[in-house]
Amino acid sequence: MIAKTQRHKVPSRARPFEKTQKPTPAWLKKLLGRELAPSYEEYAAVLDALWEGDPAMDALVDWMVDYGPREARVLFDKAVSEGLATIPNCPEPLYLFIKSLERRPAWVDAELIDEGARFIHSTGMTAPYVLRDLALMGGYLLSGFNQSLVMTGALNKGASRRVAETGKWWIDCTEIGGLRRFAPGFRSTLHVRLVHSLVRRNLASREEWEASKWGMPLSQVDMVATYLGFCVVMLGGLRKMGVPVTPRESRAVMHLWKYACWVMGVDEKWLVDTERDGIVLLQHALMTQSQPDWTSQELGQALAREPLDRHFPRFEKLQRKLAYQKHLSVSRYFLDRTKMQQLGLPEGVSAWYPLATFFPRLASYGVQRYIPGLRQWQQKLGRGTQRHVLTQMFGDAEQDLIRPGADHPGHV
Repeated sequence: MIAKTQRHKVPSRARPFEKTQKPTPAWLKKLLGRELAPSYEEYAAVLDALWEGDPAMDALVDWMVDYGPREARVLFDKAVSEGLATIPNCPEPLYLFIKSLERRPAWVDAELIDEGARFIHSTGMTAPYVLRDLALMGGYLLSGFNQSLVMTGALNKGASRRVAETGKWWIDCTEIGGLRRFAPGFRSTLHVRLVHSLVRRNLASREEWEASKWGMPLSQVDMVATYLGFCVVMLGGLRKMGVPVTPRESRAVMHLWKYACWVMGVDEKWLVDTERDGIVLLQHALMTQSQPDWTSQELGQALAREPLDRHFPRFEKLQRKLAYQKHLSVSRYFLDRTKMQQLGLPEGVSAWYPLATFFPRLASYGVQRYIPGLRQWQQKLGRGTQRHVLTQMFGDAEQDLIRPGADHPGHV
């Protein structure tokens, strides 16, 4: 593993090994059962992953380009949505790729995945607040991760649409049974996975892509950090927002995203079962990230303005401003003033919304565990709220995933 790393020049976005060896606080070491800092072997493996994309999908895209991109895309969509049986004489590369995904790993527990989905439903808007205002907004501080986003224009141009499309994918994945074969989450994930591979291929061929600085576009490290944002970061953020999480609920959420991101193309060696292991892995992934720069501000400001484009049936201008202020206050709750400044966000913002709702939320979720039927009611109510906000994001437009146009590097 170490020898393999030495064949590559270490991208300058990564920290030197010596700077990753900070001592772990005693309480955290006891909680994690190990040092947070990586061993040299772990460090080397993460650096390797900066040069790794999604080999299976990238190979399929190579075939699609040779076969005829448009024709191959039609076959791919049909295979994903309707099954291989609907394609007579299916080309072997496509057949083998789809078959590999239809053979679910032995570790997959469908009931546990559904438990994770039900818990996410019960969180209502708290989970989306954490994902948007901590995981996504905070992620923009990591400039090495931002380069692909900026070059695609995915979130600095038309941010509202892109955030809505990500929300649609998240809703699909967290439906009950949503990740089963032919279900919305399974199909949506493969659609996004294909777009990622097309973007990777396009950006890697551009002169302005500085591989010596950033490694491979949309590398395994970037995919791993994103995967952990949906589970580890979300779970930690929920607790800080006043939502108690039991060990069983934590395990269920981790399992849901473990399988979803296996379908997405994250190498199985990076997939973890426990939140504790996820915290360690996230720390290791973050050591490859650069300091905030101009991309942090461009993306942060675009995301902050997204609520100002939402659609409301009444008092639209007022509700847009309220949503804007709520999201800023959640970001401020998790991020200090320096980080807010690095993201180009208003410095005078207070964490008024999370602070005002913390104790009511804590009491509400605590009571749910002791009153029969209330938990199920909260799951239904919470999911309805999540869907309602997705409608606000899309407005009258069709709720759909990204469909890259001719100017997008993911276009076929």
